[in-house]
Amino acid sequence: MIKAILKEIYSHRDKNRAKASVWYFKTGKGQYGEGDKFLGLTVPMARKIASKYKNVSLKEIGVLIKNEIHEVRLISLFILMYKYKNGLQDGKEKVVKFYLKNTKYINNWDLVDLPCCHILGEYLWQKKDKKILMKLANSKNLWEQRIAIVSTLVFVKNGDMKPTIKLAKMFLDHNHDLIHKATGWALREVGKRDLSELHKFLEKNISKMPRTMLRYAIEKFPENLRKEYLRK
Repeated sequence: MIKAILKEIYSHRDKNRAKASVWYFKTGKGQYGEGDKFLGLTVPMARKIASKYKNVSLKEIGVLIKNEIHEVRLISLFILMYKYKNGLQDGKEKVVKFYLKNTKYINNWDLVDLPCCHILGEYLWQKKDKKILMKLANSKNLWEQRIAIVSTLVFVKNGDMKPTIKLAKMFLDHNHDLIHKATGWALREVGKRDLSELHKFLEKNISKMPRTMLRYAIEKFPENLRKEYLRK
């Protein structure tokens, strides 16, 4: 089955798009995606292939997620996402354990952002379990930290702002732009559902917030209010 999946993936390669992806996902020396390789598949195509092979085993997904090609890893995560969605409770737990065991291969922002809410976020919300979020947030791995903050979006969607606010406070002095962006995005979602909670966070922490985090958090504010916050 692995050979069939890889053959189909490679049949959709696009050299021009792959070349653009090498730049877009920052694969140069010292950049966050250093050394990553691309075939140039679109996300819709990746989803389509994943849907076709959604019944493969965790063992087979384990082979795919270790592949050096970015889109192969993305497809493995989409398959995992489908497997979680369609699984019974014990199956969901196995998927989450597999996901957490393989975070070292989830090593770019799209690999984090597209599947994590549908797997880890949903699971932790259902379990009312925030310990794993804190463990990931305290990791020294950039991508595990991003998994943590992005996964809190499921809590926000369900009316619980506390995990996002707690992690946002932790990340105020983080040194990476990718965490600033993700945290600002999560705070923006808090504001959509509880504007007073976001205002409260901003008033307490604006002097310490990285500017990128602030800009993302207030992106949907009226222009005059946005400018007022940016002046502080």
